[in-house]
Amino acid sequence: MLDYKVKIGLVPMRRDTNNRPKGTFLTWYSAEERGERFVRYIEENFSSGKVSFVDSKGLGTKDLIHDAASADAMIERMKKEKVDAVFIVNCNFGNEEAAADIAKAMGKPVLLWAPLDDEYYVDGMRPTDSQCGLFGVSRQMQRFHIPFSHLPCCSVESEEFREGFLSFVRVACMVKNFTGLRIGQVGLRPAPFYSVIWNEGELMEKFGLKIIPINFALIEQRMKAVLEEKPEEMKRIAEHLENHYVLDDLTPQYIDRMAAFVVMYKRLFDEFNLDAISAECWTATPVMFDGLAPCTVYSILNDMGYLVSCESDMHCLLTMVLLKSATQGEGKPLFGEFTVRHPEDKNAELLWHCGPFPLSEKAESGVGSTARLVNQRSWFRAKDGVYTVARIDQESGRYKILPLVAPTTDGPLTHGTYLWVKFDDLKKVEDRIIDGPYIHHFVEIRGDYSREIKEFVKYFPNLEVDGI
Repeated sequence: MLDYKVKIGLVPMRRDTNNRPKGTFLTWYSAEERGERFVRYIEENFSSGKVSFVDSKGLGTKDLIHDAASADAMIERMKKEKVDAVFIVNCNFGNEEAAADIAKAMGKPVLLWAPLDDEYYVDGMRPTDSQCGLFGVSRQMQRFHIPFSHLPCCSVESEEFREGFLSFVRVACMVKNFTGLRIGQVGLRPAPFYSVIWNEGELMEKFGLKIIPINFALIEQRMKAVLEEKPEEMKRIAEHLENHYVLDDLTPQYIDRMAAFVVMYKRLFDEFNLDAISAECWTATPVMFDGLAPCTVYSILNDMGYLVSCESDMHCLLTMVLLKSATQGEGKPLFGEFTVRHPEDKNAELLWHCGPFPLSEKAESGVGSTARLVNQRSWFRAKDGVYTVARIDQESGRYKILPLVAPTTDGPLTHGTYLWVKFDDLKKVEDRIIDGPYIHHFVEIRGDYSREIKEFVKYFPNLEVDGI
């Protein structure tokens, strides 16, 4: 399963200089005081159930990393603690050699920051020059071809720091979960869908993904076992469907099998140690299970934290993983495809699918806010807000991600699960998708994570950000 907890190595650094007297240039004293203050503030204000830190206490001189020996000690500590990212803080000028050694040895996302140089003496001396050193550190990273992120020079107490640091945490979560993904492949693509073809070998070579094939003979066997056992969880899911949806006349006969399908999929995740599943849906499943449709099953699984993409769309699944990780597991990605233009607004578009949106993302009021099950498929409108709308795709081995951002807007009632969004210029969006390598399937999640996507690709050179 995906893991949304992020552990960050805090590395306060100073220049490896002589110990000059207090009140002079690039002093140890000022660096030590700042390092202790910054580390304490960050740990006190940003630690949470999903963010933890490994600091440098007891290493170097007064907890500051400043040479090869202290860098090696910090590397050893961070590797032992299995950090997911590294935060290098220039407490005066920093140390470009040690910073690059640490970043290269760890191979994790790296954040560089120079705190605001805010101390000046009456005789004209200044003790830190933290920003100046940042340029040297960043150049050393470039020479070693080490990808990194950076925060602008600012106060640790500022909103700019808070926003930038939390954005980096989200990027670190994205990188952590995208690295070494284990994805289950259930069935084959629908026969007419050449548009969702993907290259397993390339995904392994370029991104280190592991694809675990699961054929429908195994699905049939596992489903039979659940139906025979009738576990309590299956009963609870059936009751959830009956209590939270308005059912049509066709759906009740399928409720038990829908609930069994949810339990069966959860068991697949556990049995094969999967992070996500790319699944066939509307062609094989109804044939194998006497008319059973999996749309709402995927909806329920999404609400439980299990990501399953429709129509064997592997690239959409990767995008779902990426966007959910950008929220550190708090958001719910929607599988909504570009479907039709708004009948009255030339810049509004229907993002729709036949029923896989999680119920927790249903609009609370207004048109389409009643959750219905129509022949097993969920019908409702998604919540209002600003959405990131994105897709990873490829052509001839060149992988791209197109991140768009759009607010919801009013639109006609329709079937399935859906939302209407308004772009600045829908024609440009349509042209960009048609020019490729994209198709109509996109992933939506509430919030603007375009900044995080642009940072994320720094750590995966085989993926590039596209734009309009």
